Amino acid sequence: MMLRLAFLLLVLIALPDTLQAQVRSVEVRTPRPFGYFVGDLVRVQVDIVVDDGFAVQAASLPQPGPVTYWLDLRDIAIESTAQGDARRIRLNLTYQSFYAALDARALEIPGFALTVASERKDGVTTAKAQVPAWSINVSPLREVQPPPREDPTEYMRPDGRAAPMDMAPLLRWAGAFAALALLTLALLARDRAWIPFGKRRGRAFAGVQRSLRILARRPDQDAAYRESLIALHRGLDETDGRRVLADDLPAFLDRHPAYRPQQSGLAGFFTASRLAFFGRETSAARSQWSLRDAETVARDLAAAERTAGG
Repeated sequence: MMLRLAFLLLVLIALPDTLQAQVRSVEVRTPRPFGYFVGDLVRVQVDIVVDDGFAVQAASLPQPGPVTYWLDLRDIAIESTAQGDARRIRLNLTYQSFYAALDARALEIPGFALTVASERKDGVTTAKAQVPAWSINVSPLREVQPPPREDPTEYMRPDGRAAPMDMAPLLRWAGAFAALALLTLALLARDRAWIPFGKRRGRAFAGVQRSLRILARRPDQDAAYRESLIALHRGLDETDGRRVLADDLPAFLDRHPAYRPQQSGLAGFFTASRLAFFGRETSAARSQWSLRDAETVARDLAAAERTAGG
């Protein structure tokens, strides 16, 4: 019985030393302890050295938010690295001071306690790491009673002068990109047969498409419709190098297979043309094959023309 009591007493005596050994050291570092103004960020580094296997419990970490009436915790980041037979836990804390100082003075940032824990098969061992309070010196942004001046703007410092910038490289780059843009635009205009490539050889239907776009805005729709039919006739004739009538359509498509997908549209065009010019029934032709249909066929023919490389 006496042996058991003696063993229990030895365990109780050794237990505080064991718990103390779990947290080996706590060190607080700041980039500088002075020279802070209202609104400045205060960065603090806390190094906690613990026995290997211990880690900080997330619930014990300080939460971002107000700490005191003049201090907020903005951010906290944690790192853990091995250090020999121990582990170093580093906390990077970012505070922000809102103390509008009227004179230079020291302010204390409150400390806090952390819980470190080690999970093992026989249970969880925890210990407390106390981070002590530390102080910073804050300063006023301006004098409390500056000497009087006639011009209020004299209380402000003049703006700093910006270094002169060499604009030559920027202008050269701008000129190079402008030339590249113009070249790209010229290539696009040539591909689309825009001005000044509107009369480009082999792009008859591109001109027809432009003409129909203009005719669609004319108030006299019957006259515009007849002129649109004539424009399509001329486009077909110019493309084939000869007169193309309705009966010539199959041969035209054999000679120019790129336009074969538009066969039904061209057939409708020839039917409307015969009705408008030979039957003198422009309104009936418009009801069967409208000016919008003519624009669609012209657009498709112009697209096929570009694809064919004409």
